[in-house]
Formats: sequence, structure tokens, C-alpha cells
Amino acid sequence: MKTISENAAFGGTQGVYSHASEACNCEMTFAVYLPPQAKEGPVPVLWYLSGLTCTHENAMVKAGAQAWAAEVGIALVFPDTSPRGDGVANDEAYDLGQGAGFYVDATEAPWASHFGMWTYIREELPKLIFRNFDLMEEAQGITGHSMGGHGALTLALNNPAQYKSVSAFAPICNPTGSDWGRMQLAAYLGEDEAAWQRHDASKLMAEKGFPTSVLIDQGDSDQFLGLLKPETLAQAMAAKRQAGTFRMQPGYDHSYFFVASFMEDHIMHHAEILHGV
Repeated sequence: MKTISENAAFGGTQGVYSHASEACNCEMTFAVYLPPQAKEGPVPVLWYLSGLTCTHENAMVKAGAQAWAAEVGIALVFPDTSPRGDGVANDEAYDLGQGAGFYVDATEAPWASHFGMWTYIREELPKLIFRNFDLMEEAQGITGHSMGGHGALTLALNNPAQYKSVSAFAPICNPTGSDWGRMQLAAYLGEDEAAWQRHDASKLMAEKGFPTSVLIDQGDSDQFLGLLKPETLAQAMAAKRQAGTFRMQPGYDHSYFFVASFMEDHIMHHAEILHGV
């Protein structure tokens, strides 16, 4: 692991690091915020997965999460959204290729050789994080925005023993139910729709639910509502009688102004659960 930068922030440390990833077959960059409480011993950790076109830096700079994480004593991890580099396959479209990993393990050419984001987030990066930082492996939560909200929900719903808490900002809720989402899943995972199912939050919610309370925020002025399909997740939560809250926020769009506006609520949601682990 290489240190790129470390800066004091809200009594703690905001660091940016890189390492050679086996899952993505390239150099990957990520950020970790350690709150001041980490100086005294292990603290819980909240994973934040970013959306399309983003890197580790977007949420680190724009979400305003560090101040609230410092208040409640939770570390933050901001991974990148995809593999990168000259040898990594890409596409001219913003929603495929570099910056658009969709948190899946691709099986199709030309993506399969690098796009192992599911394994990277679930297995490889946690091993590196817990080897290098004094954090509570048993107290992990996960959240994210847009494509990252999709990743947070699908990872948590498939792995409730690993993630004790989950929330999302404007997640992609039902990719198997839209032409747009089906295009991405087919590109990465092939035409066998059975392989798509564990990457659809609404279907997973209806089938599995989640052991602890779930928090979802969605702006009603979001320009991507037709692609996100938030109504499918709300209906699945209601049908499953899932503990939690799905909030449509009047006037808010898809930007980081929206994310920052409700970040305190999400940090507090995770803190309440993770500090009880």
C-alpha cells in the first residue's frame, strides 16, 4: 500500500492511498478517513460507494461526511468506482467502462480481465484495510450514491453477515427492469439473466430483506428518476415489511448538494447500528 496524501481533518486524518489489485488487475486508489477516536482504539467503518463517472475523490471532497463521522467515531472508506489505466478497457459512453464498474464481477469481453469490482469491494480491499488500519471488522456498514447506492444495497443484501447496516442515496433500484439497466448488465455479465438477479436491489429486497433498519433518500426532482426506478424498491420494502425509511425529498436533484444535505442522517443511522454491534 502506498500513501499518496494524508491531511488533518476534524481532529482525524483524511488519507489517500493506492495498491496493486489482483481483483482488478491494475493499480487502484482509495481514501480512508480516520476519526479522532481512532487514536484511542478500533472504530467501526462505513464504506461509501460512489456513482457513475466518479472516483474516490468525489464523495471525499463533496459529501461532507468527515465532520459527522468525527462526531460519532466512525471511519470512512471511499473506494474508486472502477479499474483504470491504459490497459483497461473503456467505452465512449459515461455508463460503461472506466468510471462505471457497477460493482459486479464482469464475465464478458473486454471487461472480464479487469472489472472485478464485486470481489474488490467485498474481499480484497477489506483485507487490505483491516491489515493496515485499526478498525472493527465486525462493525461494517455500507452506503452509496446512484450506481454506488446500487452497489451498497446489492452487496449488503447478499452479505448481511459482513455489513451490519446499509443506506443509499438515489440508488439504481431495478436495473433488470429497465432497458438501460439491462444493457449494462448484459455488457458485463452476458445474456444469462440468472446472473443478473443478485445485482438488482428491488428483487433482492423482495426476496431477502435486511436484518437491520434500512434508510433510503431520493430527490423528487432527480433528473434520472426513470432510470433509477425508486418506486420498485419502495414497493419491495413495503411488501417485505422491511424495517426502515424510504424518503422522497421535495425539490432535490441527483447532485452532491442532495447527498450533502442528508449525509448527517445517514451517518447517524449507521452509527446507531454499528456502535451497538
